[in-house]
Amino acid sequence: MSAMAAAPTSVAQALHAARAQGLDRVDAHLLLGHALGRSRSWLIAHDDALVDAAQATAFAQACGQRLTGVPVAYLLGEREFHGLRLRVTTDVLVPRPDTETLVDWALALLAPTAVGLAPRVLDLGTGSGAIALAVAHRCPAAQVVATDLSAAALAVAQANAGRLGLALRFCQGSWWRALPEGEPAFDLVLSNPPYIAEGDPHLVNLQHEPRLALTPGGDGLDAYRQIVPEAMHHLRPGGWLLLEHGHDQSQAVAALLHAAGLRAVQSRADLAGWARCTGAQRPAA
Repeated sequence: MSAMAAAPTSVAQALHAARAQGLDRVDAHLLLGHALGRSRSWLIAHDDALVDAAQATAFAQACGQRLTGVPVAYLLGEREFHGLRLRVTTDVLVPRPDTETLVDWALALLAPTAVGLAPRVLDLGTGSGAIALAVAHRCPAAQVVATDLSAAALAVAQANAGRLGLALRFCQGSWWRALPEGEPAFDLVLSNPPYIAEGDPHLVNLQHEPRLALTPGGDGLDAYRQIVPEAMHHLRPGGWLLLEHGHDQSQAVAALLHAAGLRAVQSRADLAGWARCTGAQRPAA
């Protein structure tokens, strides 16, 4: 697309050049809109508007990166999740629509919370903060704690919280060990841990995202083996643990929940109908 950057061109010509290179139509609109600081609807309504050389160069470079597999969210520097616009960098996974299934389930459990009570919610492995921030946004009474092993990821999550004006507490460390000694138990614990098995062909297409947040190696279940057995000690009686997992891992995760003594084990389907989240409850007595 170097020729496109050589001289001013129109919006329509720039988009046509990108499509000729093999770029998806929606991606092309998003990247050109970003380069011009315009919305997709503006591009459609002003396809004869001129794109100057500097804008065309920026667009061409972004298109070239996208064609190598770099996620659009990294090129735009942001991603929408559950109605929130989040900053994302290569230090965090790009939030996926399927993860909204986990948030919706969490909000359904929090909805009956009595007025005046502040449910305690924990997001293990928060990444960009997507899950924790969505819960805090929709349930302002909740006391939300978010953890991550990566200091860089926590910095992204903290920046998102500050920009959105949401008060969360952040702790760095591996799973439960991120919590300080004596941390009170939680009403709800959420996690979207790394779960892709080593050697899964999908990893090839995810090479630009942090590998530590994608796969623990082996069969992909190691994170659940660390999280689930200790959950009982961190949940209040009647509290819930909700976990996102791969489309074919619900039975394995459910077995771990049963073995840990949790009850009411159940799953929720994602947008494609796959069992994407599995959760269970600490017995009330």
